Amino acid sequence: MTHKKTILAALVLCIAASFPVLAQQTSASTVVARVNGTDITVGNLIVARAALPPEYQSLPDDLIFDGLLDQVIQQVVIEQSLAGKLKLLDELTLLNERRSYLSGIMVQEVAGAAVTEVAVLTAYDEAFAAFKSEKEFRASHILVESEEVANTLLAEIQAGADFAKVAAENSTDGSAQSGGDLGWFGLGMMVEPFEAAVVSAEVGKVVGPVKTEFGYHLILVTETRNSEKPPLETVRAQIESEVQKAAVLDMIEAMVASAAVEKTTQGIDPAILKDAALLGN
Repeated sequence: MTHKKTILAALVLCIAASFPVLAQQTSASTVVARVNGTDITVGNLIVARAALPPEYQSLPDDLIFDGLLDQVIQQVVIEQSLAGKLKLLDELTLLNERRSYLSGIMVQEVAGAAVTEVAVLTAYDEAFAAFKSEKEFRASHILVESEEVANTLLAEIQAGADFAKVAAENSTDGSAQSGGDLGWFGLGMMVEPFEAAVVSAEVGKVVGPVKTEFGYHLILVTETRNSEKPPLETVRAQIESEVQKAAVLDMIEAMVASAAVEKTTQGIDPAILKDAALLGN
């Protein structure tokens, strides 16, 4: 019995040795090509595939694999041919891009971890801590160039003409397309004579003509309300963005504060940054 087990084990090892690719598990570090001693790995191809434009992502896997492998081989050959030949501009560009990429990793990590429900609720409360309810108005108007025309239109409305229709046919500003409707607005959003008329107007009653720098207005206040703090869900995206920005800024400030930073800019003209000739040809 033992002899049979020994023979079986030897047979398994022999089969495994005959199929080395199947015997090992493929990983990101699996080498798929070597160019003058430089390894190209599965991981290299995964990253390259992720960077492909959307229209190429749906191509057959074998076509993408072979195409990317050839592309990376070509890139490695070109990279090797430039060893020791890069210009200062090229070296500095690569250095800056590396720093930018690494900074992006840190920023994404910090920003992602910052958005918790507690942080969002706290930021929401802080953002609207000083909120005070104020009166808001919804009004429509008809804007014309002369007081005479305004009075003529007012007479038509008082005689039964529809305000929105008169506005659509006669108002000289963009609100004519919506029957003169200006939507909701609060105090301080309109020019003074217009606002004063709105504040003192009775809902549903046309007032005017009111003269402003834009012309003569007939004004109809259709609704009033007291402003309310916006619900969290309507501003959540904005609040989350602010939470992320604050977290990233705090992280950067803390890291810079703990670093040994020495600025040696004394005597350097800021305009020097325009002199690309310093980088050579």
